[in-house]
Amino acid sequence: MSCLTIKTINMATIKKGILGGFSGTVGTVVGANWRGMDIIRSRPKASGSNPTPAQLMQREKFALAIRFQNALRTMQSRLYGENAGVKSRVNLAASYLLKEVVAEENGLAVLLMEKVIVTKGTVTGFQNLSVAPAAGQTLDFTWTDNSNQMLAKATDIFCTAIFEEDSGEFAIHEGPEQRDGLTASVVLPAMWAGKTVHVYTFMQTADQDEACNSVYLGTVDLL
Repeated sequence: MSCLTIKTINMATIKKGILGGFSGTVGTVVGANWRGMDIIRSRPKASGSNPTPAQLMQREKFALAIRFQNALRTMQSRLYGENAGVKSRVNLAASYLLKEVVAEENGLAVLLMEKVIVTKGTVTGFQNLSVAPAAGQTLDFTWTDNSNQMLAKATDIFCTAIFEEDSGEFAIHEGPEQRDGLTASVVLPAMWAGKTVHVYTFMQTADQDEACNSVYLGTVDLL
């Protein structure tokens, strides 16, 4: 007696005829379109083993880096160096974050805040920059006008990225204060009153497409 065997067929969509790219899964092959290119890769194998402690830590580090960078992504897409091949500015910032900023301490994934680089570029930075807390969860900044230096302009915009660790949130301030203004006061969320914040500052051009390397001013206790 003959036996009929029924096989499940995985369906895919062929976009450009039999010789074109396809999307979906056929057996152990997966087709997709990435950055305008048709690619084919092998279907990943399911792992039957439990992740090792090292794998779990790597996942924790990666998740921490993604959460931290989320609020910075739009800004870093403009102001973090230059695109390098297929790597975007955001990709470069994330790579640095994972390599240099996220670390392991006492079995936990942590951020080395003094190593964070919010923006990266060739614009001239600050001269004699300082920060002091003021009433109403305000930070007062002062600096010296160095717009006569190379790659600095009087119209460069003063900016800050302030991080509050308990909430895991950034407050980002981009102008309107200029380099030749010499002072700026940044009011932070009322719920941050009495909190300790990490302070990063940078100058960006009036066109908002280039910046200096960000400066870490350490922590400040808000009033």
